[in-house]
This record gives sequence, C-alpha cells and structure tokens, in this order.
Amino acid sequence: MGTDRIDHIFIGGLRIDYCITHDGQARLGEMGGNAVYAATGARVWSSSVGIVSRVGSNYPKEWILSLRDAGIHIEGIRVLEDPYDTKTFYAYISEEERIDVNPAAHFLRIGHHLPKELLDYQSSTENQDDRNNLEPLAIRPSDIPSIAMHAHAAHLSPAHFLTHAIVPVKLREFRIPLITLDPSLRYMKPGFQDDLPVILHGLDVFLPSESEARAFFCPAEPDRWEMAEAFGSMGSRFVVIKCGANGQYIWDKDGHRKWHVPAYPVKVKDVTGAGDTYCGGFLVGLDQTCDIVEAALRGAVSASIAVEGFGPLYTLETMPGLAHARLEVLRPAVREL
Repeated sequence: MGTDRIDHIFIGGLRIDYCITHDGQARLGEMGGNAVYAATGARVWSSSVGIVSRVGSNYPKEWILSLRDAGIHIEGIRVLEDPYDTKTFYAYISEEERIDVNPAAHFLRIGHHLPKELLDYQSSTENQDDRNNLEPLAIRPSDIPSIAMHAHAAHLSPAHFLTHAIVPVKLREFRIPLITLDPSLRYMKPGFQDDLPVILHGLDVFLPSESEARAFFCPAEPDRWEMAEAFGSMGSRFVVIKCGANGQYIWDKDGHRKWHVPAYPVKVKDVTGAGDTYCGGFLVGLDQTCDIVEAALRGAVSASIAVEGFGPLYTLETMPGLAHARLEVLRPAVREL
C-alpha cells in the first residue's frame, strides 16, 4: 500500500481475544485489540487509516496482513523480536457490564471448559496505571512512524498511563492538528486526580466511558455534565462521555454548549470494541466536518454496525450506503441541552 502519508492514525493494542458475549457465547482466540476496532470504525468513513502498535514475534502475521488487505496501513505496527503474551479475556454480564478477571468462573457459568490458553491468565492491562515504567508492548514516542508526520488526526486508544502522557507530545511535534484520547480504566481512579491533567492538557477531545468517569470521581457521585465540565477544566477542549445504549453526552468547554446524541437502535450480537469503533468514526467525522455533533453521529453509526456482528473486520463487510443512510436517520434525534 504505497503512500507518503496516512490521514488518520490509531495508536493502541493488537490482541488475541477470548470473549464470552452477553448472551453466553464463547469466542476464542480471535483477532482483537482497541486499535484494530478504532481503525475499522474510521475505515467506514476514511480511505486513509493506519495503526500504530507493538506486538511480539508470535502474533499471527496473517492477521496483520488481513488488516492491510482491508485497506488499513500497517507500517506503524512494530513486530518485536521476542514473543509476548497478547491474550485478552473478558466476559459480558450484560450489554453494559464487562469483567476481565477470573476466566475460569465465567466459563463455568456458561457450561464451557476453560481454554488451555487461559489456565494461567493474567490481564494484559493490569499495569497500565504504572507511572514510572513502560512494559514491552507499551507504545513509545519512537514507535510513531515518519509517515504519520502529515496526518490530519490521531487517536489514542486505552493504553498505559505513560503512553498517554508522553506520546501526545510527539504527535504535537509532528504538528498533527487533532488529537483525541480514550482513557484506560486502570488509571481512571481517584489516586490519579493530580496526574490526569497531564494527559488532558492540550487535548482536543477526551472520550471516557461513563463507568470510567464515575470510577475517577468515586466515592462522589457527580452527574454526567458535572463530570464533563470537570474533565474540560483539566484541559480538554471537548469531552464526550460514552454511555453505550444511552448514547453520548458532549460538552464544549469553550462554547459552554452540551448535546445528547442517541445510539442508533440495532439488534446487538456482540458489544466488543463498540466504544473503540465509536472513537474511530468520531475522529474521522471531526476531521472531515470540524463539527463535534457530526463527529459524534459518525461515531454512533460506526458503533451501530460493529455490534451487529463479531470481530473488528465485520464493520467493513456491510452494504455500501448503509452508514450514510443511518447517519441521515440519526441526525434529527440529536438534542442540544
């Protein structure tokens, strides 16, 4: 895929997923990772999308090639010399509640034997709140390829705290005009109240889920707008609180305006990656329209397609024109509050 530039860059993880869906289906050893879902959500609207990530030598090469075949630039995927564990387990208790520990108990709950690959499972995100050290698969500024230098926009998917603290500095050195970030639940907690402004300072859009936002302010119970305004005061121009089936709540710090954008109603098969897919569509929408509401609408449409099937590449297999048709249906439902 020859080009001297990628318009939309997605920085995050590539994983091997072991998932139990909200209706008790086991999905084992499938391609996953927040960067992949974000990139496919963007690919719905953009023909120039790339991933920046790190994987071990044991990561399935055919999966990386399948991303290339789907029109996603892979120049920013760094394959390390050593093998590393990229397994991720999660179980959905409902469409909104996800747990990523104790896989044995969850497989027992659905009457399925524990896959041998998960016998000694440890979450790959457990150390994402480390303020001082980067693990081998954590993305560094040096991982950003020169091809990203002329990108229109970049998004950071949930990752290590230090990745989120130092990589945006490199992106700004590249003069990338639009930077958005989806935080990791691991550092969205009260002990990081003095640290989070380091990440939010100069950020264009901060995109936490409602559960992440509430975890950060615990034990206080501010409402959505109070949380959004608090994050905005830390330095982000816009704040979007993602609320799953309840849509998204948008706060414009400079204009003191707020909107609710509903989710597009669909029959849900698997919510894996929905938030990441949303962020991908959102980034492209904001870049292409310079309108925060239009960005949210595109994010909502990307997510609506993703949850109707399984795996990140499903989003790219839908009928031509579907995304734009849903966009037109959803736009009149937006409310400014």
